[in-house]
Amino acid sequence: MDDKCNGVKLPERTVPFPASISEEARASLRRAVGEDGTPLNAQHVMPDVSDFDGWMKLKAFADVYYQAAAERLAGQVRASVQTVQIEEACVHIATPDGAFPEDRVYIDLHGGALVVGGGAACRAGAQSQADQYGIRCYAIDYRMPPEHPYPAALDDCMAVYRNLLREYRPENIVIGGRSAGGNLAAAMILRARDEGVALPAALVLLSPELDLTESGDSFQVNRLVDVVLPGSLMPNNLLYAKGADLAHPYLSPLFGDFSKGFPPTFLQSGTRDLFLSNAVRMHRLLRRAKIPVELHVFEAMPHGGFMGAPEDRELAEEVARFVKQSFGRA
Repeated sequence: MDDKCNGVKLPERTVPFPASISEEARASLRRAVGEDGTPLNAQHVMPDVSDFDGWMKLKAFADVYYQAAAERLAGQVRASVQTVQIEEACVHIATPDGAFPEDRVYIDLHGGALVVGGGAACRAGAQSQADQYGIRCYAIDYRMPPEHPYPAALDDCMAVYRNLLREYRPENIVIGGRSAGGNLAAAMILRARDEGVALPAALVLLSPELDLTESGDSFQVNRLVDVVLPGSLMPNNLLYAKGADLAHPYLSPLFGDFSKGFPPTFLQSGTRDLFLSNAVRMHRLLRRAKIPVELHVFEAMPHGGFMGAPEDRELAEEVARFVKQSFGRA
């Protein structure tokens, strides 16, 4: 019998908010925990995979939260926006204020654990991205479970991408996604390549959810240390997959074959991000495949950033630089 310990045993401890980050970032971390230091988000429990009504109530609650956030952002964005339907996908098209290069476009895929984050938040995100990059942005408000499990979201993304290829050259398209959107963005590339569709100029993956099996080291090391995403999203992953193999590359792009081609990629995470391993492992895979890739890991940053700290602005500047340079390489 093998009774050896199969891991590192940690004593009970409090992980301090480090002095190595900005005061605004430390304040963001403080706001995310209760008086006892437990992340406030750890209080939320996802419904059972079979609880359709429970998921719908969760989505309704999230919509109210995101609507309020979008309203707060409304006074800060300048881009105009219109909403259209492309096949089964709802798409928010944001156009920058003033002159801009009309032959370039950014496709934005929102986050939200594969279940929430559409609607007003997706629409406001399109405007924000158009402002940030100075080009037209197509934000795909993809269908989500429990009503529309896999592959509905990926089908929507592919439909919009194929449509845009009729208007834009592939080298003038950049695709980006945050969290769950990063999953879909990377899966889009793998599926497009497999289907013989031209690949875009570049890919931006921000704290991407690239492994729905949650096999990486940070899923254990950063559990509860990530105050934004303190624990597993496996109920969401199973709801999204609806019986499909979580390790399939179209669900977990981390398990894809990158030797057959992949665009230059920008990867971001934080040392406290539950998804840190996703970005680190993806970086190594792309390096081995000799794909141009940047990895930006921010000190003490949890999933999704600090909500407005200087580090978030620095990240936005890095992404804008990468997007601009990506078009320059074309």
